[in-house]
Amino acid sequence: MTTTARDTTHATGIEEFEDIPVPPDRRRGLWSVSAVWFGFPMVLTCAIFGGLIVYSLGFWTGMLAIATGGLCLMLYVGSLSVLAGRTGKNFALSAAETFGTRAAAVPSGFLATIVIGWFAFQTGMAGSILHGSLGWNERLTTLVAGLAFVAVTLLGIRALSVIGMIAAPFYVVLGLVAVFLAAGDSDASPTAYQGGGGALSFGAAVTLVIASFIDSGTMTADFTRWSRNGREGFLAAASAFPVSQVIALVIGGLIVALGGAADPATDGGDFLGLLIGHGGLLVPLAVVFVFVNLGSVCAHCLYNGAVGWSQLTRGRMRRLTLVLGALGVVLAVAGIWSYFEQWLNLLGVIVPPIGAVVILDQLVLPRFGLGSRGAVRAVRWPPFAGWLAGAVAALLTHAFAPWLSDAVVGFAIAALVVTLASVIDSRKDKEIPA
Repeated sequence: MTTTARDTTHATGIEEFEDIPVPPDRRRGLWSVSAVWFGFPMVLTCAIFGGLIVYSLGFWTGMLAIATGGLCLMLYVGSLSVLAGRTGKNFALSAAETFGTRAAAVPSGFLATIVIGWFAFQTGMAGSILHGSLGWNERLTTLVAGLAFVAVTLLGIRALSVIGMIAAPFYVVLGLVAVFLAAGDSDASPTAYQGGGGALSFGAAVTLVIASFIDSGTMTADFTRWSRNGREGFLAAASAFPVSQVIALVIGGLIVALGGAADPATDGGDFLGLLIGHGGLLVPLAVVFVFVNLGSVCAHCLYNGAVGWSQLTRGRMRRLTLVLGALGVVLAVAGIWSYFEQWLNLLGVIVPPIGAVVILDQLVLPRFGLGSRGAVRAVRWPPFAGWLAGAVAALLTHAFAPWLSDAVVGFAIAALVVTLASVIDSRKDKEIPA
């Protein structure tokens, strides 16, 4: 982009700063950035997850798994947001400092592609839900929803704040209405619910909570780089993890514990059918809810992908939004949402170590004279060693120790390995004669 073009976008307020840190004078207040994150995890998918967890573990053990996963995400996303608030850099720019200016294309491209997969999944889910609940044409509904979600994303970070402010209270209100309706149809106490025999272990449930937002959580800098400082970046992320995500998960868990879920073993705490089943005004409200709620998460995911790929390709965010959005809509109409379980398994194993090495490399290790310390290299091997080790450890945990959380194991092993690798790398540098 030319200087004149950048000045024009600066003046009109639509510059997204894809390839440079957000300047201090363009940063946003805490409430504005919090609104971007707060409304994101309040998505119907979390109600499904919360219901699945409670169905598998019972009410109190399920609540403990939800709280544990939420705390892990708070520490993980919050740490990355501190870094983003201090530097103003998006994830791709931060990754270049850790992994190397050229090698960073690997983790950045991987995550920017994963979130487009989530955009496609959530868009397809909108069509599937309305087809199953009201008999609407699934492909046509998916197409219309996808086009609307792309249009919202084109408006940029401001639109994400607005839709977050709408989606969050909408979710809370309708979620509580659903809980009230379920309680009215049940004489049992939700806290006495012992579970229905689902397949999730405690560790797997914690991983499910983490995996639900680990991709965009790792790319949190795309949102929290707009914060005025590291402290506000952390607080903005904390509004989502654990606050809004836990609220969304607990509502789904309550729906199952109260017996209000039609098929808790498969659909968890999906409460849309409960609302529609009571008819009246709840039917159109439920339809609007689907578009607003899933539209919020889709716009966030597409924004992540567009910012990531625009930095990698030196393109503009809005142009990439159109290209990637079109791809996502095509995949959604083709039924990509049905590969739901595979996406979660992939995220739970591979993604957490990426954020772990960035946190260690830029926030922890520099205190001991290690890590990148702002040095510019084409390739840095310690972060890749940490990422690989963490991913392998998580994969082995998933296969042979399913009672543990593979996401947490992957994070811990990645942190350990990147620390050891950084010590070795630092010693090698000192041995090289000046």
